[in-house]
Amino acid sequence: MTRMIVLAQLPQLVGSELAVSRWFAVGQERIDAFAEATEDRQWIHVDAERCARESPFGAPVAHGFLTLSLLPAMLEDALAIEGMRMGLNYGLNRVRFPAPLPSGSRVRGRWLLGACDPIEGGVQLTWNVTVEPEGQGAKPVCAAEFLVRAYA
Repeated sequence: MTRMIVLAQLPQLVGSELAVSRWFAVGQERIDAFAEATEDRQWIHVDAERCARESPFGAPVAHGFLTLSLLPAMLEDALAIEGMRMGLNYGLNRVRFPAPLPSGSRVRGRWLLGACDPIEGGVQLTWNVTVEPEGQGAKPVCAAEFLVRAYA
């Protein structure tokens, strides 16, 4: 369920986990499409037979950048900001992929507001996002500091 937050209230919410997205499926079809779109066809992502023989994971795994590319959709799913006319992805300060994401998994994003800094016409939000796999233990598949500019 999408949580509604008022833009003007964000500075008071720094340090709080504000939202959790729905689960997103990361199946082989999505991985293959990402491999084609990015021309990253490394066998650990697209060759199930070779993965069964040679990979320490035993099956294809999603690209880290595929997981990362889901962040905007996860944020939009989890949170709506009332009073925001426009939002822009501004970049990333840190990104890590602590655990592999096997094909066929589901993931969701947990959104903690790390900072809310004024900029001309709005605020720059620093999100500490953790992408967690469903039922695969405590290690996230992605941890990132994601910057979004929110304009009123």
